[in-house]
Amino acid sequence: MIFYDFRSGLDVHQCFERLTEAFPDSAPSLATISYWFREFRRGRDSLEDGSRPGRPEDVVTDEMVDRVKTLITKDRHCTYVEIQRTLNVSSASVHKILHEKLEVRKLTSRWIPHLLNAEQKQARVDWCRDMLRRFENGTSRAVSNIITGDETWISSYEPETKRQSQVWVFPDEECPTKVVRGRSTKKKMVATFVRRSGHVATIALEDQRTVTAEWYTGTCLPVVFEKLREQRPRTGLSGLFLHQDNASSHTARQTSTFLEQQSMRVLPHPPYSPDLAPCDFFVFPKVKYALRGKRFDTPEDAVDAYRDVLDGVTPSEWCSCFEKWFERMRMCVQSHGVYFEKI
Repeated sequence: MIFYDFRSGLDVHQCFERLTEAFPDSAPSLATISYWFREFRRGRDSLEDGSRPGRPEDVVTDEMVDRVKTLITKDRHCTYVEIQRTLNVSSASVHKILHEKLEVRKLTSRWIPHLLNAEQKQARVDWCRDMLRRFENGTSRAVSNIITGDETWISSYEPETKRQSQVWVFPDEECPTKVVRGRSTKKKMVATFVRRSGHVATIALEDQRTVTAEWYTGTCLPVVFEKLREQRPRTGLSGLFLHQDNASSHTARQTSTFLEQQSMRVLPHPPYSPDLAPCDFFVFPKVKYALRGKRFDTPEDAVDAYRDVLDGVTPSEWCSCFEKWFERMRMCVQSHGVYFEKI
């Protein structure tokens, strides 16, 4: 419209009045109209944007996308800065290529207990299916008859996690600091046994550092079975199942003979499967988290505190633990035996 008024012979002020009358709220300013009149007087007759010398060329091309893809394929650890320096492109261009064109994400590698082969994966699936069938997907009353146990180390001092160290700080306060302290070398191994109704027994390993079949059958299991007989005065060990992993002390001939003599039925456990053991995914992490940051004079004091935490776990938490156990079995079957956590 400004170009039309210019070609019609109007001056700047006449053009401004016409546009203001037609578009009171959106008419261009007098300065803008004056600029365009000067352009038209210099001979400009195009209304398109002209080319700008020095305007940066768009580097997000198919060729550049392929080059970035080649870089991250060769080195999955490469950073933004390394890609920028190698290809001489801006951070914004790298971001666009990575997240809009290639749609990649940078994730921390997930730790797994073992690199499972096809046979081990199938063994995990078969065990889960057998357990789900035998205990009716975890709804059978016989689940209450399962006693599961394992061994772990208890230290006199375990440092807090970063999350546990977080505190609220007001604007006028200094940032909190904390002295770095390592885990105590004073520690004691304990064997813990639990069931859906709660903590059965925790036995500390005395005067030795390795769990042997002699200690397991001569000291540990007799204490556990005595506790069970106290809890079940009428039925004793009848109808119970013992679930344990494949440690050598658990699978030794001496242990098998002892369990047969006690008429204790044993539930097998698939190899390299801590994610399918209640002690590994619930009991030990829960108790050790509660003990972190607390310093004990002796390992025996730490073991006593460990037992206190276990005895304080509510019945609903124990029920939830065993429900999650069978839920993990279903997830293992669905994932065809691979480690399913955080997938």
